[in-house]
Amino acid sequence: MTYIKKLYLSNQERNVEVIIRNYNQEDFTQLIAIQKASFPPPFPSELWWNEKQLLNHVTLFPEGALCVEVEGEVVGSMTSLLVQFDPTEPSHTWKEITDDGYITTHDPNGNTLYVVDICVHPSFRKLDLGKWLMQSMYEVVVELKLDRLLGGGRLPGYHKVAERMSADAYLKAVLQGDLKDPVTTFLLRCGRTPIGIIANYLDDEESLDYAALMEWKNPFKNKK
Repeated sequence: MTYIKKLYLSNQERNVEVIIRNYNQEDFTQLIAIQKASFPPPFPSELWWNEKQLLNHVTLFPEGALCVEVEGEVVGSMTSLLVQFDPTEPSHTWKEITDDGYITTHDPNGNTLYVVDICVHPSFRKLDLGKWLMQSMYEVVVELKLDRLLGGGRLPGYHKVAERMSADAYLKAVLQGDLKDPVTTFLLRCGRTPIGIIANYLDDEESLDYAALMEWKNPFKNKK
């Protein structure tokens, strides 16, 4: 399955051409540079993509490797794999489910599209490209007739309030709109809904290693 979409999005006073497509080996240098710009310290630098990981993405599951171009320049990406997810046993770590980003855990017969990563270069975030990448992955879910899109979202605002509330209470406050979180609020705006909190999900100082597990159910398969 090859994915390609063309859009024209407003960039202040003019529209710009945007292409969302599968990424390939020619894009690797740009994708790594975007990771560095998108996830500066204290985010662990060892979690930035390397070429071996990217090669696995385009080899093992190219349908789940998308990038976005603005006027011919690659400025963002989103990567996923297929897993067999059981909602009654949701606990896992990012490292376990993605094989540390190498996605050798990809299951061609999986029922769930699992988000490994999404990032957009900071200079282009006003275009809402993250939302368009997410929408594109929803379309992949529908095309492949999967049950859901799923992923663990960082809680980068949690460390600011951790002394006075639990991670579960923080997620509830963000869901109710009492607090805003850079990642969780974005995922809610993209149509994702929370399943719950996972501890020790990712080595992440700002999130205190917590993540919010959030899904988007395929509306053509889930009738409840």
